[in-house]
Amino acid sequence: MTYVVTDNCIKCKYTDCVEVCPVDCFYEGENMLVIHPDECIDCGVCEPECPAGAIKPDTESDLSKWLALNAEYAAIWPNITTKIEPPADAKDYDGVADKLTKFFSPNPPKN
Repeated sequence: MTYVVTDNCIKCKYTDCVEVCPVDCFYEGENMLVIHPDECIDCGVCEPECPAGAIKPDTESDLSKWLALNAEYAAIWPNITTKIEPPADAKDYDGVADKLTKFFSPNPPKN
């Protein structure tokens, strides 16, 4: 089992989860985070830390596309190990439907 970041992270990009991860398995894109499935130790400490509820165990149904997306982008985005401020409009995007098709960016962060 591993944990995966799902669509509600897109444009919210809270990093509370990064701060508690004991193995630093989060990777940062322009507008979301992903978890490297081969690095995740399945401890689950990140899941309750996500204010947007975007982190799920891969044992939940219908997460195969998210597992694939997490694996793909963890291989190319930079590792993130410290908490950063979320976007100013993060709360406006929490719970918005179809975020993958409407807002997902495959780009790394602009820092």
